[in-house]
Amino acid sequence: MEITDSLAVSVSGLDAQRRRLNVIASNLANAQSTKTPSGGPYKRRDVVFRSAPVPNAFQRMFRQVAIGPTAHALEGVSVAKVVEDQKPGQLVYDPHHPDADQKGFVRLPNVNVMEEMVNMIGASRAYEANVQAINATRAMWNKALEIGR
Repeated sequence: MEITDSLAVSVSGLDAQRRRLNVIASNLANAQSTKTPSGGPYKRRDVVFRSAPVPNAFQRMFRQVAIGPTAHALEGVSVAKVVEDQKPGQLVYDPHHPDADQKGFVRLPNVNVMEEMVNMIGASRAYEANVQAINATRAMWNKALEIGR
């Protein structure tokens, strides 16, 4: 494993967590959106991660020649898809709301602001951990270069 491989894994983590933070921000921004272009209240979204090979053409070719086509590549993380949460939103009695039904109830989005804040803290900590891993890799790289002097 090369030093650039560890950077590639951390960068894939940064990108995945950045996309997760964007989805969380969208959930928070729409926590009170009772009508969407498709009709009905906003539905909370969440990301699904999957492991993904880190692109490194030289290493991939080397492993195929040395070990065979079944060689396992170095893997990072990526977003497989963004899914909608199917839980129903809360019904609130508000007969003056423009989106109220005939009985005066409004269906709110299924976004729990506290849950989203906890998710945001987790995603930002994972992002910070990847930044620290990149900084540690860079520091090791610099130390390795100093040895050669």
